[in-house]
Amino acid sequence: MNHSGIPIFRYGELRLTKGVDKLISHHAELLPYIAKHITGDWGVLALDDKQSNDEALQFGGRLLSVYMFKERKIWVMTEADRRSTVVLLPEEY
Repeated sequence: MNHSGIPIFRYGELRLTKGVDKLISHHAELLPYIAKHITGDWGVLALDDKQSNDEALQFGGRLLSVYMFKERKIWVMTEADRRSTVVLLPEEY
């Protein structure tokens, strides 16, 4: 995990699913979670999933973070090519 607060990868185009769009009042609510994601704070992931993210940073692969937002889990997922990031609810996967 990066403790400096400096982004460690590009997130590309940011997209929200319909479920997340309904959950939020305004898009700015998600900015702290995007900031955590791109600085390597993977949220409430299991240790093996965090290690998978760390490996994906080195060798390529999709990145997943999980955060609690309004008592719901939200996923922030960046594709392996770093061209896009989507914020979604687990049931929308």
